[in-house]
Amino acid sequence: MANANIKLVADNSIGVIRTPSSSKAKAKLKTKANMAMQPKVVDDEIFLSSELRQKAYYSDEHTIILNMDVGEALALLSKHKMLVNCVVTSPPFYGQRDYEVDGQIGLEEHPSEFIEKLVTVFDACKPILASNGSMWVNIGDTYWSGKGEHKSGEAKQNARRFGIRPQDKKGDGKWCVPKQLLLIPHRFAIAMQDKGWSVRNDNVWLKPNPIPDQVRDRCSISHEYVFHFVKERWYYFNKESVGRVTESGSVLPPLDTWEVPPVRGTRNGHKARFSEELVKIPVLATTPPHGVVLDPFGGSGTSLVFARKHGFRAIGIDIKKDFCKMMVSNLQKIAGEVN
Repeated sequence: MANANIKLVADNSIGVIRTPSSSKAKAKLKTKANMAMQPKVVDDEIFLSSELRQKAYYSDEHTIILNMDVGEALALLSKHKMLVNCVVTSPPFYGQRDYEVDGQIGLEEHPSEFIEKLVTVFDACKPILASNGSMWVNIGDTYWSGKGEHKSGEAKQNARRFGIRPQDKKGDGKWCVPKQLLLIPHRFAIAMQDKGWSVRNDNVWLKPNPIPDQVRDRCSISHEYVFHFVKERWYYFNKESVGRVTESGSVLPPLDTWEVPPVRGTRNGHKARFSEELVKIPVLATTPPHGVVLDPFGGSGTSLVFARKHGFRAIGIDIKKDFCKMMVSNLQKIAGEVN
């Protein structure tokens, strides 16, 4: 039985029943979608604020680098009314690295604590992320071991281990069971949904020729995830800049599987550097002209370098001073080339 408050009109020409307001509703949605493609970018007056730059580790007309705890840095940017259009980052993975700095994320006793901290950090991005902005988070998984400190003499394994990691300790018999895949990426994404974020994609980063896992009873891992989160239903996305051109000349969106070789080796103590190819789709698709790219876990500065090469402004945050120094060095290497 139809709701008494809704007037239905018979359309005999097509044999359907429609509401007179349907065309208006569609027009309204189309207007919202079109408005999302005209995003607001922060004024230079705010981006070049002298008070903000006094607290920066480094700054120029295109870049701000903050050497501080990520939560403090995000609060500082919010206080100064910063507005960013694209957040793209790879936070420390659970139990994979010890960066030897107080306040680091990734060595929590239980993976649920790690996920809680990550969600707190990324939810703190909400006040400074444009309403039609996007957030991209690269995150990988790990297994619970429960075997104690690593004692193998195998060189590749030694390079990835650092004493007793959280997952080497005795588990809780639930999440943390020996040989259990923790499913951290999707637990994190679900926790973000619970905070009101919308998950648009769980893009899969495929790694050709990955370092083989030294195991005999499961498949070797060759992928990580890059989640695409948004705040609103309508948001800025320029598929033409990253899409697939068909024979007819139309542009299809990029696929959700990205085959990108990982960056090998250690540089200045950084063992988990980003690949520029991995940030290509996030930055080019969701950053408007003169927009701002934010990397809350800046590391070696790959996101900042890529943004600078393509004419965007950028903000990098890292708690480790050596990594902030590395960001500056990598930006200075490409400064002349960009100019």
